[in-house]
Amino acid sequence: MSDAPKSDAAAAWGIPSKSETHWPVVAAVLAAIVLQLVLPDRLLIDLAAKVVVPAIEGVLLLVLLVTNPGRLNLEQRRLRLVGIALIALVSLANTVSLVELIHALLYDAKTAGRTLVYASVPIWLTNVIAFGLWYWELDRGGPARRTQPTHPRPDFLFPQMGARGSDPTWTPDFSDYLYTSFTNATAFSPTDTMPLTRWAKLLMAVQSMASLITVAVVVSRAVNILK
Repeated sequence: MSDAPKSDAAAAWGIPSKSETHWPVVAAVLAAIVLQLVLPDRLLIDLAAKVVVPAIEGVLLLVLLVTNPGRLNLEQRRLRLVGIALIALVSLANTVSLVELIHALLYDAKTAGRTLVYASVPIWLTNVIAFGLWYWELDRGGPARRTQPTHPRPDFLFPQMGARGSDPTWTPDFSDYLYTSFTNATAFSPTDTMPLTRWAKLLMAVQSMASLITVAVVVSRAVNILK
């Protein structure tokens, strides 16, 4: 049987010429850890969590760096669970901080309002980073899988994939997913990149809801402070 249909189909969805480097992702995770460290102690269930959680995240990141210092490839796919655990921990820690922030803004009159409003900035930025990491890790089976001609069909439709005259070998890297996360968090809906699968739609809906709640509660408290 001829491989032409299979090759044409793979080219239509984009076959990258080389694997992706992980250094932008490392920088994003480090930024998320720093943003967690600058949060007020009031937004943590336990003071020890301010040190323990970033420390665990740092250890997981170090494991990924030591075991895979080069580019992402299929041989390192067994480490994907470690990467998913790292992203999940970042997301969980930020969710806890967001819940504590909303509770403090609504019910804690003793806490300085300006401090909480300022604290919303690193929480919102961490939200953007965390969901950018989720999109990057899950789309087409992950960064290592989508470098292969036999990768699953895309979960996101990027403009470059459907534009006339676009490069058929183009594939998104982490910056594309981070941009998608940022625009979704600011517009509270997809912009130029469309979710194609149910999980992608659900994940973008969760991010939009978290971003909308954060902005709505913080703005309402900020208005009271100005008054």
